[in-house]
Amino acid sequence: MKSEVFNADCLEAMKQYPKNYFDLAIVDPPFGIGNFVQTGGNVRGEKVTWNEQTPSQEYFDELKRVSKHRIIFGANYYNCFESGAIVWIKNQPMPNFSKAVIASCSFHKKVEIYTQTWTNFVHAGRVGIHPCEMPIDIYRWILQTYCKQGDKILDTHLGSGSSRIAADMEGFQFTGYELDKDYFEASVKRFNEYKLQTKLL
Repeated sequence: MKSEVFNADCLEAMKQYPKNYFDLAIVDPPFGIGNFVQTGGNVRGEKVTWNEQTPSQEYFDELKRVSKHRIIFGANYYNCFESGAIVWIKNQPMPNFSKAVIASCSFHKKVEIYTQTWTNFVHAGRVGIHPCEMPIDIYRWILQTYCKQGDKILDTHLGSGSSRIAADMEGFQFTGYELDKDYFEASVKRFNEYKLQTKLL
């Protein structure tokens, strides 16, 4: 199954695709809340600078143009709701972090609930490579719940690459973009290590 990722500007890249090229875009763009990590939880071990502003309206317009459906995490920061929503209950133990994340969901008008305890930084015996790393399992749940065989998946903010691993596990075509070179390289390394593990099983 095709899985391709690019260290490139997702907005410029989306302009090259025809309308409705992707069946589903699952994205987690910057919330625009500024630096929230001084050390740790960051592949570079330094403060976050990419989270100082939210994507432009042009980004959301292009995202809607190239995808038939969208699930956009942090939707409350962008006011980008199209119809329904998914609320991820994180049971986050850190007092300064949100206890849940709200995603816009274009598939329905209802509010769906997904629960998975998550601390962002340390989980499953490993330290995350991105301060906003998301679990593979939530992406797998989304793909199992909303997608059908043959669907093409887009992630414009690849981050740690959890979405890519989930798409590979579930057998979906995947395209991802990450502008930050350090995070991009770390996500590729993580994906290659995952693929090696599956070959050894």
